[in-house]
Amino acid sequence: MNASSRIALVTGATRGIGLETVRQLAETGVHTLLAGRDRDRAVAAALKLQADGLPVEAIALDVTDAASIAEAARTIEQRHGHLDILINNAGIVVDDAQLGAAGQSLQTWRTTFETNLFGLIATTQALLPLLRKSAAGRIVNVSSLLGSISEHRNPDSFIYDFKGIPAYNVSKSAVNAWTVHLAHVLEDAGIKVNTIHPGYVRTDMNKAGDEQNGELEVADGARTSVRLALIDDAGPTGGYFYMDQVLPW
Repeated sequence: MNASSRIALVTGATRGIGLETVRQLAETGVHTLLAGRDRDRAVAAALKLQADGLPVEAIALDVTDAASIAEAARTIEQRHGHLDILINNAGIVVDDAQLGAAGQSLQTWRTTFETNLFGLIATTQALLPLLRKSAAGRIVNVSSLLGSISEHRNPDSFIYDFKGIPAYNVSKSAVNAWTVHLAHVLEDAGIKVNTIHPGYVRTDMNKAGDEQNGELEVADGARTSVRLALIDDAGPTGGYFYMDQVLPW
């Protein structure tokens, strides 16, 4: 399929990795819907990319609001009739790093899962009818290496001692598991579903106070999502990736 005829949607795309993912997809010629909870912020971000000559369109979409998801699905159907690429990028971290797995409030767990897992599932389910109309549907779920149970059990792993945000970590493990199940269900439909680790990126999510942590630039953090969004029919499905590397579950 020609890139210029493809329609993509990226959630949580008004800043950081999501915004850069929109930019990189649009630079390949994909008409990309920049989705955000705040419509004004989404429009402002889209206008900046449009000023660079990129095929970007703003759309309001709050993944924790069923009415917002339904309205976004109706808008896409009315304007475009189908969807080729869905990148589930929206995510939050609300853990108190001092409390550990045993000390986080139940509300912290619920709030985290509402966006990172249930919102992702709700958005995907609402947009699946449009993805089924694509000749080459692609779903990319943005996870994290912090969702890898194997790496959390590996004393030699970079993340072995990184257990201060357990609700976030476990929500990403759940995203990984759901990806495997969804990929299996959609394999006969030709829709490829994968989950990715963007890398340890310098974003607001990785800030500790005024200090910004991370090893990679935002542009690098978007690359794996974009690569999996643009795979051809020979590409993988049901996988967990960072760049070209297959990650352990």
